[in-house]
Amino acid sequence: MQQIARSVALAFNNLPRPHRVMLGSLTVLTFTVAVWRPYVYHPESTPTPIVKTIELEKKEIRSLLPEASEPIDQSMPDEVEDIPQDELDDKTAGEEGVHEYVVSTGDTLSSILNQYGIDMGDISQLAAADKDLRNMKIGQQLSWTLTADGDLQRMTWEVSRRETRTYDRVDGGFKMSSAIQEGDWVNSVLKGTVGGSFVSSAKEAGLTNVEISAVIKAMQWQMDFRKLKKGDEFSVLMSREMLEGKQEQSQLLGVRLRSEGKDYFAIRADDGKYYDRNGTGLAKGFMRFPTSKQFRVSSNFNPRRLNPVTGRVAPHKGVDFAMPQGTPVLSVGDGEVVVARRSGAAGYYVAVRHGRTYTTRYMHLRKLLVKEGQKVKRGDRIALSGNTGRSTGPHLHYEVWINQQAVNPLTAKLPRTEGLSGTDRRDYLAQVKEIVPQLKFD
Repeated sequence: MQQIARSVALAFNNLPRPHRVMLGSLTVLTFTVAVWRPYVYHPESTPTPIVKTIELEKKEIRSLLPEASEPIDQSMPDEVEDIPQDELDDKTAGEEGVHEYVVSTGDTLSSILNQYGIDMGDISQLAAADKDLRNMKIGQQLSWTLTADGDLQRMTWEVSRRETRTYDRVDGGFKMSSAIQEGDWVNSVLKGTVGGSFVSSAKEAGLTNVEISAVIKAMQWQMDFRKLKKGDEFSVLMSREMLEGKQEQSQLLGVRLRSEGKDYFAIRADDGKYYDRNGTGLAKGFMRFPTSKQFRVSSNFNPRRLNPVTGRVAPHKGVDFAMPQGTPVLSVGDGEVVVARRSGAAGYYVAVRHGRTYTTRYMHLRKLLVKEGQKVKRGDRIALSGNTGRSTGPHLHYEVWINQQAVNPLTAKLPRTEGLSGTDRRDYLAQVKEIVPQLKFD
């Protein structure tokens, strides 16, 4: 050992003086760093640090695992919520904060409200307030409002044209009240020719904003009302309830629209949906998943998700699918691309509008394959999945919005191409024979 030390010292002494100075300085610096320990001054007045123990439920623990593909501390910023709006949105949105739904085949109170993220406890309390809610019929309409925290505040059930039941939140549950309308229903045909826009022309023809909304929604799969041309014609059959000379409510029975010499029809059936003159459904079918094969769900839809540390609501308005980067992302239905750009936390994202009722959004993409304003068909490639924006791993964030309200993409009642059959079709065709002759332009 001593021989090694003497050899090192001899080699050091034989070095030129500048080299000896440099090597000595490095040695001293290395030794200093090795033995240095930071000293933090803690005055006696400093209080003892507070340690908060947080106990998480199993469902919350899952959200903090590495597989959780989006940070839980924040929801998406407002800029992501901005879907381009136009004049027709004012007529299709309905009353602000009110969500509407028409009961369809196989629906139950639980299946309807659960897809909107409403708590099962509230659903159970509603059912306890009125047992008839377990026997809702096809074509009946529900509407509801939520509190700022996402709790159900009030629900309305249109049992029939004459009876409406309302359920208001009270301590311990919901209180039901019923209102019976005593007016007379009168059918009216309103006709017009498109001038500056359909909305203004429909108002001149005597339709209210609610009735204009009904017409646009009924025809949304056949016609883009923004592209109607001057001289196009429309004829609308409305059934209106009149009480003491005032209109209380109305229902669209049928509409005929002639654009560039071609006629389009939408006739209401007993199930509350609209079909063409042959009983064929007007809605364009949707795929359930935005990829050619299914991938693991890494984070579920949860509009009431809480940050386990702050206790604040940090909603997750879609579903995350864990998938390799570069996986083709498909449009789930026919529509128009309204957003195709990069936007902060969402990274590269695409929004597709389907008719006037449905919008789908695809986020954290690696590459966009479409442009804003482009028309797409169901199954078209619109992007490649990625890991851009606020993301902790490769995944696709996918959202479905109905009437500007986020719903659970895995359970939402999506439109499908269907038609009437059997006795339903025969009854419908009998209605068509009565309604179509009334929709003349003369």
